[in-house]
Amino acid sequence: MIAATSASKEMGWSMEPLFVCGPTASGKSAAALAICKALGGEIINADAFQLYRGLEVLTAAPGPADRKAVPHHLYGTIDPVEALDAARYRALALPLIEEVASRRKLPVVVGGSGLYLKFLTHEPAALPAADPALRRHLEALPRAELLRRLEERDPVEARRIDRHNPRYLQRALEVCLLTGCRVSDLRQSFQHASARLRGLLIEWPPAELEPRIRQRAAAMLDNGAIEEVRRHPELSPTAEKAIGIREIRALLAGEIDRRTCEERITVATRRYAKRQRTWFRRERWLRPVAGNAPRDELLRTAEAPEAL
Repeated sequence: MIAATSASKEMGWSMEPLFVCGPTASGKSAAALAICKALGGEIINADAFQLYRGLEVLTAAPGPADRKAVPHHLYGTIDPVEALDAARYRALALPLIEEVASRRKLPVVVGGSGLYLKFLTHEPAALPAADPALRRHLEALPRAELLRRLEERDPVEARRIDRHNPRYLQRALEVCLLTGCRVSDLRQSFQHASARLRGLLIEWPPAELEPRIRQRAAAMLDNGAIEEVRRHPELSPTAEKAIGIREIRALLAGEIDRRTCEERITVATRRYAKRQRTWFRRERWLRPVAGNAPRDELLRTAEAPEAL
């Protein structure tokens, strides 16, 4: 559970973390930086892919100037050949949140990885560790078969899950087989918040987010993402899911040209942003803030009392 420290209680106000959430390319990092400068905070990453070392351009991680302006934590700390999941992220992030708060600094958790954020804000169900033998068996099955088996065991989860992502299907089916329970039932534990929560949801109309996504895709390719992918031929199954990996590998193999690569990255990012918007809209405790809101409005919303 995320708990207020004794230091924060002495000050008479909560040092519970502030969460800055939103879809990719919405300006979360810039908003978090402005909040930290104004309120004396430190940034803790909640982006699954920005945790990886050596993929900073590909994942649009904060640059050296921003990281010098205020302390940033959990950026580029994991070797890209290491697998990562929300449970391990929680184990890394919780001690950092407590440590930042103990120094009377505001922990500002920023990112768009909904499940990672959910593991911080709500008590997660106890899920089994991966079983190597079972995982190998599931990885050998075609996606259609994985979906069919999941529909038999957990039709609710089969309707909810991203059925185009074989890794998600494999993990959901693995949990069903190892626990004998439905994943959708285990998710019910997420209905109970682990602490009083406060957070911002940075929002843009889709039509206004689109050019930001296109600009990011172009900047990624211009500023070194191609070389990052070239330097990392071997990646963990988690890192492999980063948008741009598959597209840039196709570019490097001569299968597509630069323009097609950029367009595919833009389309994949736009689809991801749509899924993120759907996820975050279910989190009713988040306070919406327009992506182009003035700084004063952003800070007023950040300083508002907890939503829960």
